[in-house]
Amino acid sequence: MNFLRLKAIIRKEFYHLIRDYRSLYLAFAVPLILIVLFGYALSLDVENVDTVIVDYDQTDLSRDFIRRLAASPYFQITAQLADAKEAIAYLDNEMAKVVLVVPANFTRNLRADRETPLQIIMDGSDPNFAGMIRGYLTTFTEQYNQKLLFSYLNRQGMEKIRPPVDGRIRIWFNEDLESRNFIIPGIIAIIIMIVGALMTSLIIAREYEQGTMETIKSLPVRAGEFLLGKALPYFVIGLTDVLVAVLLGQLLFGVVMKGNFWLMIVASSLYLGVALSLGLLISNVTKSQLIANQMAILITYLPSLLLSNFVFPVINMPLFLQAITYVVPATYFIDILSGIYLRNLGMAHLWPSLLILSLLFTILTAINYLFLKKEGL
Repeated sequence: MNFLRLKAIIRKEFYHLIRDYRSLYLAFAVPLILIVLFGYALSLDVENVDTVIVDYDQTDLSRDFIRRLAASPYFQITAQLADAKEAIAYLDNEMAKVVLVVPANFTRNLRADRETPLQIIMDGSDPNFAGMIRGYLTTFTEQYNQKLLFSYLNRQGMEKIRPPVDGRIRIWFNEDLESRNFIIPGIIAIIIMIVGALMTSLIIAREYEQGTMETIKSLPVRAGEFLLGKALPYFVIGLTDVLVAVLLGQLLFGVVMKGNFWLMIVASSLYLGVALSLGLLISNVTKSQLIANQMAILITYLPSLLLSNFVFPVINMPLFLQAITYVVPATYFIDILSGIYLRNLGMAHLWPSLLILSLLFTILTAINYLFLKKEGL
């Protein structure tokens, strides 16, 4: 490999980046926007659910039940209405997600030790959201029933019932169950794929469209020098974006890396190499910037977002989609990031994912090299 030729190719690509403000925008502005949008807007936590109350009983026990519900961090009582029909209008107009109707005989039934039904109406247009709300409401009513039972046993002079199974739950790795602790590291995988694959998918196709590829073929430039020279400027940009994402994740969202920083850099460099190789392969095959851009979105960005266990759990997908996830590089990189950020894992646990990324990088680089050799470079 001739370093003078390599330096010339790198300089040429660097000058193109400086002159093309759109490429710089894609390289730096888009990742920053993604960090802010994903960090603030994308949340899998359910809190402050808008709840409307209709209390037909208006007694001390019904008010106590409502007060305890309002004290929960999961529910926010936005209105207390006098009629259930008016509460249904809140659901219809998307002004509330939950309607709780307390019947007129609520306290009388409780004090007579009779079953006391409560009407709870939920907006089920989002089944996942509704399922979590139902779980919270079920837990809340069970805890309230336990309180009433203990109160009844105390009045009767009896000992409290001790359940035979006492589940003592302890949360590891993400103690606060904050979704952003998982989302922020996952954004790094999306950013790398944008900078690595989307941008490099255009560079060789641009040479073909501008007619300069034939000139390059006539020069004493080898295929390996051409690939490395084209990829290195974007490698530096991608690694810079990774460092910025790590810094902003800690400053803006308080997401601190628990594992080894240098292991994360090594894994990011390897994944960035896979993204660059994939983008170069798309550019090699299509020879058109428009087609290359569209293919890069379909082949790299969307699978990284949807099929990598980042937003949607792979285990809930159909079997044929689960099979596709095994060839999505982001699946393995997000697994590495989760291990480094949340679990404080080292090479001893993460080497399978690193090995697969290494194999993908080797295969894609070899295909690119052979393709350029076939084209006469």
